[in-house]
Amino acid sequence: MLTCLGCDVGRLNVTAGRLNVTAGRCPTAARLIAMIAASREGDIAVIEIDRHERRNALDAAHCQALREAVRELPGSGARAIVITGTGSTFSAGADLDAAYHEPFRAALYAMLTAIADAPVPVLAAVNGPAIGAGAQLAIASDLRIVAPAASFAIPTARLGLAVDPWTIRRLAALSGAGTAQAVLIGCDTLDAARALGCGLASRAGGRDVALAWARELASLAPLTLAYSKRVLNQPADDTGLIQAYEACWASDDCTEGQRARAEKRPPRFEGR
Repeated sequence: MLTCLGCDVGRLNVTAGRLNVTAGRCPTAARLIAMIAASREGDIAVIEIDRHERRNALDAAHCQALREAVRELPGSGARAIVITGTGSTFSAGADLDAAYHEPFRAALYAMLTAIADAPVPVLAAVNGPAIGAGAQLAIASDLRIVAPAASFAIPTARLGLAVDPWTIRRLAALSGAGTAQAVLIGCDTLDAARALGCGLASRAGGRDVALAWARELASLAPLTLAYSKRVLNQPADDTGLIQAYEACWASDDCTEGQRARAEKRPPRFEGR
């Protein structure tokens, strides 16, 4: 259940279709329906940024809607999440009418943290330009699938803005320091081929490729995926890492993996 941004009257529920208001009449809740669209395909959840008239630009409300969706969907049974944009753009970045104000920054980084901390894989199906905050959203995701029209740019130096240190370090880790310098200092734009070549993009393809990969990931051991993601995204001194590591080895899923191998059948992992 997604709580309305503006009050405690409107509630948003993720069903088999789009986000829909399930209680109350709230203009803010109604506005959320136009912000993002969430759907379920079995164990897969798909979140679409639905603001094509503004090239899917992000403001504080969109960031909060995305954050809440990413936080809530795993609890409803989603074992992988795909984020994409409607129309021909993934996200043109921050809505510049709001970007220079603190509420937007707070909402943006809360969204990025939710994606990085989600216990399930988050895939960005980059269907077009991912600029500024849109590029940050893709970078925060675990995997990036790029359509031929995809591109990445973070032109903050042209606007007098800045991105947080975590985003910069993650971009450098994914793409290499030289590419990160070209993007952040040189204000360069990476097309799909260059993103694939430097490692920023994980695979080439459209939404169908992203969904197929998400379905594959949804069949894997959830505890192992969550542990690997935690190690990759959290500081090395995270005191819970060893406990999470041991939990994988002690899990029913570990036993199921051994049994399935002996019985020559696909394993059925349940995340425990």
